[in-house]
Amino acid sequence: MTTGYQHPHHARFELRFQSLFDAGRGYAFPCDAAGHVDMDAMGERTRNSYLYARTVIGREFCMPKVQSRLDS
Repeated sequence: MTTGYQHPHHARFELRFQSLFDAGRGYAFPCDAAGHVDMDAMGERTRNSYLYARTVIGREFCMPKVQSRLDS
């Protein structure tokens, strides 16, 4: 099954986790148009940040949104 995921350095989209409490705080990870990230392509630190952000949705971060990297 092909998801259309591109290598993180060439990804046209990012999955953004915005802080519930601080508008300037958040995380963004390269993804495909459907919001799928390639955890195997991430370094350990980035992967841990991604897993952390997913874990605290609703407590520290809003539900993530897919955004074009051109809009950032």
